[in-house]
Amino acid sequence: MDSRQDTQRKMLISRLWGGLASLMLGLSIVATVGAPGMAQQGASDTGPSGLPVPRFVSLKSDRVHSRQGPGTDHKVLWVYRRAGLPVEVLREFEGWRQVRDSDGSEGWVAQALVSGRRTALVLPWEAKAGRRTQVQLLSDDRAGSAPVAMLEAGVIANIRSCDTRWCYVSVGDFRGYVEQNRLWGVYPGETIR
Repeated sequence: MDSRQDTQRKMLISRLWGGLASLMLGLSIVATVGAPGMAQQGASDTGPSGLPVPRFVSLKSDRVHSRQGPGTDHKVLWVYRRAGLPVEVLREFEGWRQVRDSDGSEGWVAQALVSGRRTALVLPWEAKAGRRTQVQLLSDDRAGSAPVAMLEAGVIANIRSCDTRWCYVSVGDFRGYVEQNRLWGVYPGETIR
């Protein structure tokens, strides 16, 4: 066997081992966090970090790569360019989190680029549809309260608290209440203190 054939054989063996390692990684992720789809069904479990899965977090940076798998060797699917954007953690693997955004897109991001700070998008389904819908930020947690500001669909709000029906939020210098069902980044019926 000549040197060229030996090199090709070694490369083939290396690729086979790499494929086997990727398969084992995928099986390890499923075994670690449960069957695929568990998070989408609303089941709550504890991930390897000790935190609940699924859960909402926010992005720390205005440049976060979403990858096809957990690691820098995986293809970048897209780049998030909005610090504070809420995402839902679906799975955990070492220093990586599989997240879903308000559009339903999923990818893996480095754990160091997410924060436990809770934020929410105001009516993101309206913004996605191209509608310029607004919602009132109210002075109290009841319909008919005095409006503090008008929030456009797609605005990121910082969540201060939620009581299953209303969330107390801040947007810039404004603070007030928004109905919980108008926000993406908090679960229906969730209480946040």
